[in-house]
Amino acid sequence: AIESLLSAVVADGMAGTRHDPDAELLALGAANLVGPFFGGLPATGAIARTATNIRYGARSPVAAMVHALTILVVMLVLAPWLGYLPMASLAALLLLVAWNMAEVHHFVRILKIAPRDDVMVLLACFSLTVAFDMVISVSVGVMLAALLFMRRMAEMTGTRVADGTAHAGGARHLTGRIAVYDIKGPLFFGAAQKAMSALGVTSDATRVVILRLDAVPAMDATGLVALESALEDLRKRKCLAVLTGLRSQPAELLRKAGVVERPGELLFRPGVDEAVQAAAGFLS
Repeated sequence: AIESLLSAVVADGMAGTRHDPDAELLALGAANLVGPFFGGLPATGAIARTATNIRYGARSPVAAMVHALTILVVMLVLAPWLGYLPMASLAALLLLVAWNMAEVHHFVRILKIAPRDDVMVLLACFSLTVAFDMVISVSVGVMLAALLFMRRMAEMTGTRVADGTAHAGGARHLTGRIAVYDIKGPLFFGAAQKAMSALGVTSDATRVVILRLDAVPAMDATGLVALESALEDLRKRKCLAVLTGLRSQPAELLRKAGVVERPGELLFRPGVDEAVQAAAGFLS
């Protein structure tokens, strides 16, 4: 399945097409279910033959069918003569096909311009493919890419103290008692604790903490636990917490978790201005 999908991706890049992975895997599974009844071996999409086919003008599934039928005819009719072909010539043919499909210029360009993390993934996949096989290479590459993606998301997520005077309006005299925090990025297990830890630096004079969540597109269970812990800490310090700008996914998660408004402890408001007005009413 991995090799077939990889072959389809390579074919898309060469021919400018777009494959249907569901149809690819369904056809592959059906072929491998039927093939053994006729003495067949497990089949997969072959990158070498696919690349050769496309380079010589193939653009539709019909070309693959003609290719398969041609191989069948050759196997049935020309097998006695093919046995006289020297293996060295077949190896040279495979090397030529591999070189044509390798896109070395693209490989070198990625090494030159890509971020260091992406270069590491590329070199790891390349080395593992040569040393072992494609299954190990792709598996390790996917895991490395996932870990790097999580690290990048964690670096994007953070909390900073906003300027409360910009939103205080007629309640500027209350600014010293109101703290406004901007939380940006997804609150997931790799970044939630870092984002919420910034709330512990509020001064003793702070009585209201406004959390702007309009830049938080998603939240997972770990992020929920971190947010609940921060809200509980604010409650123990007798501070009012006001959540503003909740987007659909975090709002639904909070609703399912039973995080609801509690007068004097937790409020939800659409924007910071409304939150400041609620804070002024709480402090008056």
